Amino acid sequence: MIVATRAVAQTLNDDDWAGIRQAWKTYFPYRGDTENHWLMYYSSLFLAAETWPDLGPHEWYNGKSSEENREESKAYVLNWMKITTSYGQGEYDSPNYIDTYVSPMGLLAAYARDDDLRQRAGMMLDYIVLDYAVENLDGVYGGAHSRIYPRYVMQPSLASAPRLGWLLFNQGEFRRGGSALLMSLIGYQPPGILYRIAHDRSVAYEHRELKRTRWRMRNAGPEAFSVGLNKTIPVYKYSYVTKDYLLGSSQGGLLQPIQQQTWSLLWHEQNPLDISNTFFSLHPYHSPYEGTMYFNTDWDTVTDLIARSKVDYASPDKLKGGSPFEQVFQHKSALIGLYDIPLGTDFPFITTFFSRDLTDTVEDESGWIFTKGGPTYIAFRPLAPGEWKPAGWTGLLEGGAGGGIGRGFEDWGTRHRCFVSENPQNGYIIQVAPTDRFESYDDFKQAVRALPITTSTDSLASVTFTSLEGHTLEATYGQTPMIDGVPIDYSSWKLFDGPFAQSDRESQQVLIRHGSETLNLDFATATTESSVTPVSR
Repeated sequence: MIVATRAVAQTLNDDDWAGIRQAWKTYFPYRGDTENHWLMYYSSLFLAAETWPDLGPHEWYNGKSSEENREESKAYVLNWMKITTSYGQGEYDSPNYIDTYVSPMGLLAAYARDDDLRQRAGMMLDYIVLDYAVENLDGVYGGAHSRIYPRYVMQPSLASAPRLGWLLFNQGEFRRGGSALLMSLIGYQPPGILYRIAHDRSVAYEHRELKRTRWRMRNAGPEAFSVGLNKTIPVYKYSYVTKDYLLGSSQGGLLQPIQQQTWSLLWHEQNPLDISNTFFSLHPYHSPYEGTMYFNTDWDTVTDLIARSKVDYASPDKLKGGSPFEQVFQHKSALIGLYDIPLGTDFPFITTFFSRDLTDTVEDESGWIFTKGGPTYIAFRPLAPGEWKPAGWTGLLEGGAGGGIGRGFEDWGTRHRCFVSENPQNGYIIQVAPTDRFESYDDFKQAVRALPITTSTDSLASVTFTSLEGHTLEATYGQTPMIDGVPIDYSSWKLFDGPFAQSDRESQQVLIRHGSETLNLDFATATTESSVTPVSR
């Protein structure tokens, strides 16, 4: 809901307006090549075309009239909304790039004169904020992410999302942020139901989401489906959210180029701004196969082009990225990752990040590595031996080669450790539990040691494991995982499926629920409906 807007016309003088008008006539902005670029581009162009509604083609940088720019821009924004509410967002759940979605939607919701687009933009803003609310812990965005940068993967509270969390949900501590400033200036207040969802961790819950990959230009694979002329594949997200920790994952694979985080664990801290409260693993893969999948550049130069801006892309110590040789699945507080890395692959190892804020780390004779993060016990079982290395062991980011990406590395990137395990068939098991479930750390260790487990790294990595919740998880690389003997049915996955949000694929609707309160966003009709169900007595 937008409760107030600034009257821009009253804050700019004639010279300011003349300068802005001249820019739209002579400066040719780059539309970009990603989902957020296009959305920001077309949202801005739409508002500019509404500001000067009657200009001819000669008055615009692209040779199109105001009407043409307005109609083209609106068509793109509406199409993006339809795709997102039908198949999921492409640049999904990014702790950083959430800025580039709430900002254009906020501007349209506050300033568009087109009643239909203004209404839909306000609904879409609520949709994006919902997506964040159901997977945050203390304002920090948890789970699997499409795009993330080194400093935020190591210290999640530094990202953009917690800045919004402070403003919208009164979570965490104040830090300046661009989209948070914009939301305050336009007077955006999320519906009260979203505030209550963001804070309600009274009961642990499972939450599933369906997203999609970025558009694939090549190497689409057998799972690909068409949306118009574009190819994409589904992303199956799963999060287990508690008051103490949030463990969330996707199925693995090349779901996003360069900056993917397949899974992560966050735990509660009293002051997460000063803490690196995260734990995760990855195969640090890079290849022209991935580059040419998502970029229209040739095989021989694509890796170099990527590394010019994402300098750690081809570095063995990178801590973000997907791999075609990775398969992950999760049920509640247990997670299994499996890998089948072909011989000759660069960096044929798995890296598991142990934050500097983990305590009491023990390499147990049982093969488990135990550690503790705040109110959370963590058990990590590698399927093959490994060695400890400091995070950023090549010195690339710390040495300044990363430029802006590596700035401040000494503050956020030092004193962490990585467990590096090299084996073609490999994997790990993660078991998490709240500390208050056990009398002591030793009791947790004893309980985990007693869990039935069978592993193999022969022809294919495989695991059969009974979790602390008593569920038997079975996984073999390349096969559908099973829970208590039942294969996971990915075909039934919804856009949102949890206690706070329900949305069927292709429905263009999401039903938001908290207690007896509901809010339905219907993008097919551009309508909302809210209700409070009377409590039975």
